[in-house]
Amino acid sequence: MEYLSGQNLEDVLDVNVTLVDYFASWCGPCQMLSLELEDLSEREDNLKIIKVDVDNHQELAQSKGIMSVPFVEIYKNKKLITSFLGFKTKEEIQNILKEI
Repeated sequence: MEYLSGQNLEDVLDVNVTLVDYFASWCGPCQMLSLELEDLSEREDNLKIIKVDVDNHQELAQSKGIMSVPFVEIYKNKKLITSFLGFKTKEEIQNILKEI
């Protein structure tokens, strides 16, 4: 997992599957999802996970219309495939990834 710092989101998207986790440090469900994503990142070799702190990247969050966190976008070949709002288990996320 890597954290988005000063770069543009488009610059860090991968040609494989990239999961972008928009979170806030004060958000309980975000912390729970982070643990699931950490475990998932160890199991899935072809999955890149980018974490975006919405408090540090307010303009990006606003440009995407993100009003609640956790919010997750899943990209393949740098194109947005799907997104979801709220906590999901790693099994639920794996099922979403299998459909892609």
